[in-house]
Amino acid sequence: MKKVAVIPGDGIGPEVIGATLEVLKKVAPGQFEFQSVAMGGNAIDKYGEPLPAESLRICQEADATLLGAVGGPKWDNQPPDNRPERGLLGVRKGLKVFANIRPAKIFAPLASACPLRKDIAEKGIDFIIVRELTGGIYFGKHEAFKTPEGERAARDVMEYSEHEIRRIAHVAFKMAMGRRKIVTSIDKANILTVSRLWREIVEEVAKEYPEVTLNHLYVDNASMQLIRVPSEFDVIVTENTFGDILSDEASQIVGSIGMIPSASLGDNNRGLYEPIHGSAPDIAGQDKANPIGTILCGAMMLRWSFGMTEEADRIECAVDEVLKAGLRTGDIFTEGTKLITGSGMKDEIIARL
Repeated sequence: MKKVAVIPGDGIGPEVIGATLEVLKKVAPGQFEFQSVAMGGNAIDKYGEPLPAESLRICQEADATLLGAVGGPKWDNQPPDNRPERGLLGVRKGLKVFANIRPAKIFAPLASACPLRKDIAEKGIDFIIVRELTGGIYFGKHEAFKTPEGERAARDVMEYSEHEIRRIAHVAFKMAMGRRKIVTSIDKANILTVSRLWREIVEEVAKEYPEVTLNHLYVDNASMQLIRVPSEFDVIVTENTFGDILSDEASQIVGSIGMIPSASLGDNNRGLYEPIHGSAPDIAGQDKANPIGTILCGAMMLRWSFGMTEEADRIECAVDEVLKAGLRTGDIFTEGTKLITGSGMKDEIIARL
């Protein structure tokens, strides 16, 4: 029996997680033991903190962790160290996952939902963003202070060590070896000292993968090229903050942020799987949330943590068949397709497994 820690989270999190658990139970009946875990805003409400020690323990002892989404305006007034997002950072650190894998692939039936020009979309979009997850500004020193003149000021420190850069670079190059063998490293080496170290280490790692072509782009140029020529990207590797921003941009060019899964991996197969969308409290409880991103997280979990390739393929094929049938939730709805609810999307996917 495979143990999966389940973090329903906040907002639409419980809805998309519930749909995913139904899919997993259908595709692999009796193979999982799911244990619900409090984290995020709901944990603050119940326990006064975003990541109780017991919640982290359950995740650390599980074979994999499945997460919905956390946060929302309700907790905006919490102290910085007690916001829902701190729970997310804490569970990533506690699980020692350092590589966030975010695929950006446009399903052929969703080509009309792509906001890019038709001639650009028709060339295809299929790349992976490998984002370093436990370093950079998000985990650096955060400080609010006053200047000698009494003016309010703040600083956030971006810091990376050699081993952090080297290990994420290896993840990207190994992934590229199974794809089109192109790695694009994204930094801001013309300005940032951290980025100059990043580029230096990535180039050293590249020598171990002579079959892979390495390109470098500054992050501002990269954000433009993702719109102009997305078909030219294969594997992107970048630091935490840049990866967070660029992956959200990537989600829009493939149709919707609700379509993209992600996996956070460490040195073992115990991954943390979560869609890249937020908790969307404005539509929570209205059965409007697109569950596909989270359902595809389930497929990634089956493939990467449990080696259940056949079951993962079945889920992905079912999603593709539903989209080919013209069925859409509101975020991917276009003229000529049929609008259905989030639960309706889940039911249609299950019917095709």
